[in-house]
Amino acid sequence: MIMSRLSIITKDRAQATVEVLYKDLERRIIASPPGLCPIDLASSFLKMCHAQTCGKCVPCRIGLGQLESLLEDVLEGNATLETIDLIERTAKTIYYTADCAIGYEAANMVLKGVQGFRDDFEEHILRDRCTFEIYQPVPCVSLCPAGVDVPGYIALISEGRYEDAIRLIRKDNPLPGVCAFVCEHPCENRCRRNMIDNPINIRGLKRFAVENAKEMPREKKAPATGKKVAIIGGGPSGLSAAYFLALMGHDVEIFEQRKKLGGMLRYGIPSYRLPREVLDREIDEILSMGIKVHTEVTVGKDISLRDLRDKFDAVYIAIGAHEGKIISIEGQEVKGVVSAVDILRKIGDDEYPDFTGQTVVVIGGGNVAIDAARSAVRLGAKKVSIVYRRRKVDMPALEEEVEGAIAEGIEIYDLYQPIRIESDEENKVKALWVQPQMVGPIEGGRPKPVDAGRKSVKMECDVVISAIGQGIESKEFEKEGIPVRKGVITALDTGEFENIPGIYAGGDCVSGPATVILAIAAGKVAAANIDNYLGYNHIIETPVEIPAPRLADRIPCGRVNMKERDATDRVKDFKPVEIGMSLEEANQESRRCLRCDHFGFGVFKGGRIERW
Repeated sequence: MIMSRLSIITKDRAQATVEVLYKDLERRIIASPPGLCPIDLASSFLKMCHAQTCGKCVPCRIGLGQLESLLEDVLEGNATLETIDLIERTAKTIYYTADCAIGYEAANMVLKGVQGFRDDFEEHILRDRCTFEIYQPVPCVSLCPAGVDVPGYIALISEGRYEDAIRLIRKDNPLPGVCAFVCEHPCENRCRRNMIDNPINIRGLKRFAVENAKEMPREKKAPATGKKVAIIGGGPSGLSAAYFLALMGHDVEIFEQRKKLGGMLRYGIPSYRLPREVLDREIDEILSMGIKVHTEVTVGKDISLRDLRDKFDAVYIAIGAHEGKIISIEGQEVKGVVSAVDILRKIGDDEYPDFTGQTVVVIGGGNVAIDAARSAVRLGAKKVSIVYRRRKVDMPALEEEVEGAIAEGIEIYDLYQPIRIESDEENKVKALWVQPQMVGPIEGGRPKPVDAGRKSVKMECDVVISAIGQGIESKEFEKEGIPVRKGVITALDTGEFENIPGIYAGGDCVSGPATVILAIAAGKVAAANIDNYLGYNHIIETPVEIPAPRLADRIPCGRVNMKERDATDRVKDFKPVEIGMSLEEANQESRRCLRCDHFGFGVFKGGRIERW
């Protein structure tokens, strides 16, 4: 009997090319700018899904083709409102009858579209237009909450004009040095450079400009208005609002509860991430605008909101989220259980806890948990572990922070649910008991942890640091009539309150614990709207001229990533971990920018937001 020979399966040239095209498509989707027509995109995705089908089952072979035709009718103006219902029914039928995921997940995608942007379907049908407009088509600018002119300052860096780069940033963000170290850089997420290789290292370039800029002239203030504004809270949101309002000519006074200004920049972010000299320098530059400061003043205790309303023309509440939370489990009250917020606050006041020789366990998976754990290492702890109830990939902390913690010897125990704290005869922490978890159904984009059916595990330790979230000290404001829901101040997206004229709020106390750049953006919004409330319409401008674009930026080139100090050295102190770019690195990285402010949609829209 003759047997067939086996052979090694290899990709033919066509399939290899298809795989490359898939990668190209993946990069293009990643770089897709906000504001594109969702129906057009859904139609394009559906066509690709249809091309993937095997054609054996009718729902895929026929149904997906019918959905394509229906979406095309909407785009070409040949549909009626009944078409939307037909699209939904057809998609549901395919979803419930298709044999495999290629078919039913394609239908599910269409269903999500009908449910998520039905108003846009109606707008196409009734008025033959899309409701989605690209107000600012440059991806990095549109995704920066503060609307900073990213291509502009990168172009200035490439020309060696570092002072002008900082001036351009400060038009929209008065804390460029802070953001150069700790911004979560959402501007990079849709960078169009993704279509070629990798996004621009925008934060790294900002730091290079900050570290190489010489002393700059103070921005000219508008003529004095005679109006007075009180800022409650000296964190990033309060400082930003104070800066812009002072620049507009208003008299500004900050009322801060702590000893020093900075909010969570000082009392939540350790100096190994944000050097204190950088923070203090930027605060001093803001205060140089003539802003008065009252520290160690608590609204509701030392002064009432009513008093501020009587003395000032407007009030901005920017109290942040500074209340630490202790995990609610058996043994939470024993000695040695502390909140991460309290630990970081002491460090901010240069009151360093002594963990020498102790075993520390941190509960949580956010940036605060990572900061507390890495600080504990620097405070002498013998061993530091992080316990998180979900998977490591689900941790909300920045990926680079997690990697930094691991490099410093911190062990991360994921899929462990804390259940109780064991104490010794002196009522001190002896151990943390945890229950192993497994991933379950996906909820909110992440698998829900469920009991893995295994025995609980004892983790011996001396200190338990709870980093499960932050609360907002809003009770005194609620007593004064400020609307509060579940502890969070509920202001409008303009920072205003309904039926409470002259009072504004923003930052973490409104959004909940968020990012530095979101807090800065809230301060900018509040300043603009307070200015308008006071009867003015000041425009913040800068005389900086942006260089013309270069045309030699299409060649694929690797991204310059930030380097870090050796882990064995950096754990011994609170000096900065990251190492800034060299001149050669900054020049190469800045010249990778595609200048989307001049090319593509940018050329039609004026490229950048030059006015507030």
